[in-house]
Amino acid sequence: QVQLVESGGGLVQAGGSLRLSCAASGDTICIYAMGWYRQAPGKERELVAAITSGGSTNYADSVKGRFAISRDNAKNTLYLQMNSLKPEDTAVYYCNAEARPINAVGVHCSAYDYWGQGTQVTVSS
Repeated sequence: QVQLVESGGGLVQAGGSLRLSCAASGDTICIYAMGWYRQAPGKERELVAAITSGGSTNYADSVKGRFAISRDNAKNTLYLQMNSLKPEDTAVYYCNAEARPINAVGVHCSAYDYWGQGTQVTVSS
């Protein structure tokens, strides 16, 4: 029901900035929360930041104060502004969308987690 496409990854020097984008399409009305996860080689996937439909946000301690998550509902796009990047931020970043169950006139949604294909972020020292 929902398709996610990430963009904006690349190579940047330590201390630099990148802005990731995640374009959502399909049944976007079903989305309750969206977030960014990352996975480095040999490590488990971890939550970086999340935002609910009500605007509540949550950040991993390692990125708090440096990253900012936001949504543009008109464009159905999720963003992650990453500042003061560190080499340990190097990972594949994945966009996630949590669909909420809805059964109403003209709307039907199933509870499900959707994932994008990921975008590589590499921070050099």
